[in-house]
Amino acid sequence: MSAAIISPVVPPLLPRDSDRVAGAPDVVSMVRRSLPLPSLITRRTTAIIYGLSAVDDRGRLADRTIMQALGWAAGLRLDISETNGRLVIRPREHGAFHVTGQGHLRIPAALRHRCGLEPGDRVLLAADPHQRQLVAYPPAALDALIAGQVTDSIDGEAV
Repeated sequence: MSAAIISPVVPPLLPRDSDRVAGAPDVVSMVRRSLPLPSLITRRTTAIIYGLSAVDDRGRLADRTIMQALGWAAGLRLDISETNGRLVIRPREHGAFHVTGQGHLRIPAALRHRCGLEPGDRVLLAADPHQRQLVAYPPAALDALIAGQVTDSIDGEAV
């Protein structure tokens, strides 16, 4: 006994009103529309190195990768300033601050209070080896950056 071959069931193409050819109501255009392409994510154009460090109870930050990338070692004199809620740290020959013997950066209490930093807070570190500069972004500075720039590309609502 041989089985009969059943032809596939393919539903007919139902034209939409937008697919009809102008001037010929019974003619349907068979041109297919292309699928939308996703936008590509922009590639990095800088050599900035990122790290994350928690502030300890003495206001110290530690990240060996960042310190090595900047070429900073114990005893290096530093200038630490606050700009728009961010801490900018640069080497200065007569800087008031220094890298500790253990390779930590100690953020002065006045700057910690100004930026709202508490022990246990995590700080984003952005090191630029070419400028020999480190920028520390406390949580409040990150909140301001994200609230001002991030939107959901699907429905346009703020995230």
